[in-house]
Amino acid sequence: MSAAVGAAISATNKDVTYNPQMEEEEHRNNNNNKIVGGEPSRLLPHRDDHDHHGHEDHDEEIHDVDVEHEEEDDAKLKSDKELDLGPQFSLKEQLEKDKDDESLRKWKEQLLGSVDLTAVGESKEPEVKIQSLIILCPDRPDLVLPIPFVNKSKRSLFTLKEGSQYRLKFSFTVSNNIVSGLKYTNVRVEDRMDNSKKMLGTFSPQPEPYTCEMEEETTPSGMFARGAYSARTKFVDDDGKCYLDVCYYFEIQKNWPKPS
Repeated sequence: MSAAVGAAISATNKDVTYNPQMEEEEHRNNNNNKIVGGEPSRLLPHRDDHDHHGHEDHDEEIHDVDVEHEEEDDAKLKSDKELDLGPQFSLKEQLEKDKDDESLRKWKEQLLGSVDLTAVGESKEPEVKIQSLIILCPDRPDLVLPIPFVNKSKRSLFTLKEGSQYRLKFSFTVSNNIVSGLKYTNVRVEDRMDNSKKMLGTFSPQPEPYTCEMEEETTPSGMFARGAYSARTKFVDDDGKCYLDVCYYFEIQKNWPKPS
């Protein structure tokens, strides 16, 4: 994690993002602290332009998607890091720093909330575990996606009805240290220029999982919208550390599938 002194607000069900260095500097200057909420994200990629009765050419493509775009992002990330050189600190070290400043110490402890410092150890690297990915559709059973994904024989992981409403809900845990700038990325395989990213926020370690629920969206409808789709979903922090990278297929059909 980037060299940051301070901590993130501990929120049970909401995503938050902030700049720890700016926050601490503002605190020292007795200015007002500002916390910006995270943005919702879109789950669904767009349709597969190939014949929706087969996926023969997708296996290599889905794992090689958006390479050029990601290389540009990596280059930008490297450039940003070069502007922010400095030592890394474990969570305990961050709390020990400036411990003689009573006001600053209490402020940090208030931001950390329910963090169990005896459980975080001395690790400087945060650990994020995605525990669940669920698709919510009104008046329909929840679609719980298995983690890790097992996409045997390129079969569709799930099916949605055209023109239906849905939203994505996921939960994750944070341990060891603060994770800064956690982002949800969804890539449309068929169009390598379509790489949507949404900032979820900065999170401190806590025993309970964080839960995020995205804005409601509507699947495309019509004859040309039906068929097979492919997608790649990633969760990455602002240091480029990836916590989940999955490729999968799904379908949009005229009607909901019949219960098996």
